[in-house]
Amino acid sequence: MITLLPFLLGGLMMPPTPGVCVWTPEYYQIALLPTRRVPEARQAEGAAHVSFVESPFGIAVTRAGHYRYKLELRVSGLREIEGHSYVAWLATPDLKDYQRLGPMPANNVLSTEVYWNKFIVFITLETAAAPEDASWQGPVVMRGMSRSGLMHTMAGHGPYQQEPCTVYGYY
Repeated sequence: MITLLPFLLGGLMMPPTPGVCVWTPEYYQIALLPTRRVPEARQAEGAAHVSFVESPFGIAVTRAGHYRYKLELRVSGLREIEGHSYVAWLATPDLKDYQRLGPMPANNVLSTEVYWNKFIVFITLETAAAPEDASWQGPVVMRGMSRSGLMHTMAGHGPYQQEPCTVYGYY
């Protein structure tokens, strides 16, 4: 039965710390892809694991009725740059709303809660002197989109559409 666990559970994308096994179905994983804009981060790899916040009532929701998700970012290969830090962000697909998740810790694992249904996760390279309440200023070094963010309406997509959906960030 042990050999069937990765198949049954969708596999393990990025192993956590040695000796600890966290199974996340592939559907709830967001691949974080390097943008190759910063040489020190070109070899970076990562994933964001999404799960529901535990609740005695089944699914946890906010007062406004939004699902509460647990988001755990795990990255490797981000080489340090003196006077800079890697900062994780969360944004809606249209980038109108965003929030700073915080700097990536030394162990490169960041856990937080998410309340948006569709979102983009990205990591930027910021100067160490950048204020915490400011928007991102540095280059995006890694990015990924939630599965629900990949879905969009086909309204306005006629049979003679000239631009593919990838122009707008959809796959």
